[in-house]
Formats: sequence, C-alpha cells, structure tokens
Amino acid sequence: MPDWGDLQEDQLRFMARTWPTEVAYRNLDDDTALTFTQWEQESNRLARGLVAAGISPGDRVAIFLPGHEVLRWIISYAAIHKSGAVVVPTNTRLSAPELTTIWTHAEISSVITSSVMPDSSVNVSDIKDLIPSLVHVFTDHEAACHSDSSEFQVQITPDDLADILYTSGTTGLPKGIAVRHDNVAMIPNNEPVWTGDGWIHGAPMFTFAGLAFIYNPMKMGLTALYHPTFTANRWLKIVEKERPTRAMLVPAYAELIVADPEFNNADLSSLDHVSIGSAPIAPTTHRLLIERMPTANVGNSFGMSEAGPAYIVMPPEEIARRIGSVGKPIGSMEIRIVDEAGNEVAAKVIGELFMRMPGKQREYYKDSSATEQSWTSDGWLMTGDLAYLDSDGYLYICGRKKDVIIRGGNNIYSTDVESVLLEHPSVQEAAVSGIPHNVLGEDVGAWIVLRSRTQLSAEELTEFCGERLADYKCPRQINFVDSLPRNATGKVLKHKLIPN
Repeated sequence: MPDWGDLQEDQLRFMARTWPTEVAYRNLDDDTALTFTQWEQESNRLARGLVAAGISPGDRVAIFLPGHEVLRWIISYAAIHKSGAVVVPTNTRLSAPELTTIWTHAEISSVITSSVMPDSSVNVSDIKDLIPSLVHVFTDHEAACHSDSSEFQVQITPDDLADILYTSGTTGLPKGIAVRHDNVAMIPNNEPVWTGDGWIHGAPMFTFAGLAFIYNPMKMGLTALYHPTFTANRWLKIVEKERPTRAMLVPAYAELIVADPEFNNADLSSLDHVSIGSAPIAPTTHRLLIERMPTANVGNSFGMSEAGPAYIVMPPEEIARRIGSVGKPIGSMEIRIVDEAGNEVAAKVIGELFMRMPGKQREYYKDSSATEQSWTSDGWLMTGDLAYLDSDGYLYICGRKKDVIIRGGNNIYSTDVESVLLEHPSVQEAAVSGIPHNVLGEDVGAWIVLRSRTQLSAEELTEFCGERLADYKCPRQINFVDSLPRNATGKVLKHKLIPN
C-alpha cells in the first residue's frame, strides 16, 4: 500500500505516477482538458515560480480567476499549496470595496488573476490600487512558471493553514474560515479503482462545493467534467452527450432543470448518482428528479464551509421513502438537535442543528469572538440551521434560524411555505421571508418568479396556499419578480428581498 501522505497534493502526485495519461479534468465550455501528468507538472512549475518570486510558507495568495479558466484555477490551487502558501479563493463578481475588505482581512501578498475578467467589475490594472501592499499580481501563467516540472513540495505540517474560505454572506458581511491541511479533505487519499467515468459539476471554484470538486473526483476514480456556464437546457444536452455517471446540483439548478421543456424527453440514463446540496430542495422537485431517473440515487445532502469534512448523506435505499431528509452523518461526524437552552430535544422536535467532527474543527480567521459564538468549547458547531431528526435518526433541514417568521406568536418556517408555493405549476422559483407588521410583529412575504409564458395573480396564489397551509402561514404579501437575488452557490440572499 502506498504512503499517501497528509496533503491532497499527494493524491495528485500519486495519480500522475499511476495514471499519467488519463484525463483528470475537462472544461466543457471550450473542451480543453488536463491529464494527471499535465496537472502535476504545471503545478510544480508554478509552485517553483511562486517561490522564486518570493512567496514564503504561510503567505496568503488570492486566486481571482474567471470560471472559464478552470484548468488554470486548479493548477494554481495545487501550486500555492505546493509552495507552502495559503489559498484565498475569491468571488470574481465582488465589487471593489468588497474585494478590498476581504483581501485586507486575509492579508494577501499576491493575486493570481487574468488579464480578461468578463464577470468582474474590477479592472485588473486597478487591483494594485485596492491593496497597496500587494507584492505580485500574476496575470500570465507562463511568465510565472519555472522551467523545472519535477516533483516539488515545500515542507508544511497538517496544522498549517491551507485556505481562507470566505462565507457567502447570505445574512451580512462574509467571514474568513481558516481551513488547515488536516481538515481540508472530505475524502481521504486512497488508491481508487480508475474508471474514467465523468462527474459533472458547475459550482464556482471559489465556493465550498467548488473546492471539494478539485480532488474528490480523482479520489473516486472519476474524470471531472466542469461547466462554467449553466443553463438547464445545456445541462440536459451535456448529460446526453457526455454520459456522466455522477452529477452534483444545487437546488436552484434542479428547479430550472425540471422546468425545462426538454426535461421529460432528455436521456439521463447514464447517471447513477445525483447529489443535491447547499440548500433545502422542494419535495416536489426532488420527486420529479427521482421519477425521471428511477435507476439513479438522487439524494439530498448537507454540509457547511464551517463544518469542513463533516458531511451528511442519504443512504440510497432510503431516498424514495424519506423525501425531504438529507440523511445521516458519515464517518466520525456527530449531530444533535438542541433547544434555545442548549438541551437536546426529542425526535421530530425542531431545534438548532449542532455538528461536530472530532479533531477536525475549523475556526474563523482572525476573529476569536465570532469563533466563540459559533463553536462551543468542546467543538460543537452551532450551525444556525433549524432541523429535526426522525425516530430513525434521519436529519431534516427546516431552514435558517433567521428564516423563522414569528407572526403573532406563531412560528412559521419559510421552507414549509416555499415548498407549497413551488407546487403551483406556474411558479418557477419562490422565496419567503418575514416583513414588518405593526400589530403582529412580522407577517409572511413571498417573492415569486413565474415560469415563462404563464400568468398568475396574487389572489389565485393566495387561494392555492389557503387550500394547503394553515391560514396564519399563508403569505399576506406576494411580490412577483423577474429573478431572486442569489449568491454564487444558488442560495437566496433574503436580506436583499425588498417588499412592495
């Protein structure tokens, strides 16, 4: 048995030695690809180039690259770790003030970027002005690389910082999550059975899901198939053409896929695993996916950037009969549901989800106060998610604590109302949030995106909800909008919903 080493980059080294000419990663937008040898050698060249440029162990290096440069993204990610430095993955859609806030907090010394940034409002020439202390702005991959492509690794320890991953900021300012090499990986290094089957994914690379997608496919013997540009119809055509066996979707993508006119006719038979994560999925949408892919395991799942390798998945044999559940913890992960006083509650009682991964706790970078507010002294992460366990220990996510609407003393869970709204055939997307009320404290507001070529009045939708919900749960204000504000992982930014 080989010595895997402690680093994810050790897995890449092993794959390059064992399957040198196999395709590791493909960019489906331009049909470019990297073999394991190419990925390994290019990251070695760049790592040496970074060290030669003065990058030292522990220096923070931001990756600020557009999605269509995914191959350069993963080379840069591996190279920064090989140089002993720390990766700061950065959302390319952030404004200049947002970038300044994050990069200043992370204390970056260098940026790997591109001379062409189509999704960014920031000109590359202005980056140096945002952070005057920057030492390097690398825009040319080849110019930054060394000529020597042999194996290279600056010595680092499992406790050293690997990444500083900034949260999506669904409720306010983002916080930096300190990710160390000993808690960066979801799947341990191993010798996979190489199949070369495809795993299709489209999460932005700077997100929790995108980072997990860098090394997980190879650890499962799969080729990563990345689509930087998502449309539902294109996703369906890609599955028909490429015949992947696995796919990962966020609920927002799933909603668009089941609503596409070609959904019922597309050949999805190659898929045997479809993982849905990052936010709760409407039961109706989940059932439609299961019906269209009866031989595939179409499971909801749950993870958090703060939780690191702690992950919850649904066993395949339980998917169809536990719609709405995200499953059970895997490995040594622990979960419990607690009330406001911190006491564990009984089955089917809603409370806050606490998670713990012994020995793998993360923390917020340079923010001990926020760390103390989010993690208990004995390592439990207070997720802020409302959930319950059924009598068999399966977890159901009900929404964020801040998504609870208290209307005249009645607790209303936004996801319950959203699930009903999404059952209406004219509703494409729905978000529910509390709106101020002088007497009741809060009332129920709904923001609705209609399917194309459909019409629906607020009165009709109110009547629809009244037949399926208790009267106090029905939305009192319905806002029809063209789109919902979402972050890069598809989560609705509810603090940006504006009532009429």
